[in-house]
Amino acid sequence: MPGNIRVRMLSPLLTDATIKLSMAQTENPRPRIGVPWRMAAEEVANERRKIDKYLHAVERAGGEAILLSLVSDPAELKRRAESLDAIVLSGSPADLDPAHFHAKRHPATADADFARERTDFTLIEHGLSAHKPILAICYGIQSLNVYLGGSLVQDIPTELGSKICHSPEEDEFPNGEECPDAMHEACFDPGRVQTLSGANQAEVNSWHHQSILEPGRDLRVTARAPDDVIEAVEWTGDSNWVLGVQWHPERMNEDPLAQALFHDLIAAARQRQAVR
Repeated sequence: MPGNIRVRMLSPLLTDATIKLSMAQTENPRPRIGVPWRMAAEEVANERRKIDKYLHAVERAGGEAILLSLVSDPAELKRRAESLDAIVLSGSPADLDPAHFHAKRHPATADADFARERTDFTLIEHGLSAHKPILAICYGIQSLNVYLGGSLVQDIPTELGSKICHSPEEDEFPNGEECPDAMHEACFDPGRVQTLSGANQAEVNSWHHQSILEPGRDLRVTARAPDDVIEAVEWTGDSNWVLGVQWHPERMNEDPLAQALFHDLIAAARQRQAVR
């Protein structure tokens, strides 16, 4: 922090230990983790109730959460991306335009948020080319998959006929309180998620009606729900930390796997920070 030297000169009561701690914090700041707004309409209305869950999860894990605008100039987004050490792609009530994966729009597909799509694709392109860690959550895993040439199931209930509830019927109760998340098991194949979990399966929360159909380039499926819906993918294109989960770890504050995902992201971001 630039003011540390000035404070040292003006405050003789500061101990050597305090000065050393201040210098260490200056030399090793929290890694900067970029998080895009969930959708442009929420950004314009400054509706922060849900996006703040992602920011708080990053902060609890030791990162500095940087909220990224969906409506800023593309050049400004690229400039800000350069200053990041990692990226978290948040969820969204929007759906990706199925034209991206050459599919006809399903009647249940929600409207696309083109500002969010543009932002995600810009961040993914930067993250992959600059070897920066990416944690893609819910809409984010779908965005990552489509960017890499994969396709999506546009509506799980009607296309797959699954008996598992992947999303509550309503977003919130009439009094404005959020409905509880749907919950189901996820089974893990060998990979980072399994390692972080320390088990072959875990219970995860669920709030989505779309999912990955065909995995994109260099993405390996490492988790599925009991109905075979893809729940996690991991990047195999190089050694970079890139992981997508269909569930919402930012909403599971006390869950060990959710905590491990964010802590592992921050650890990878610190490694990337060292070479920035």
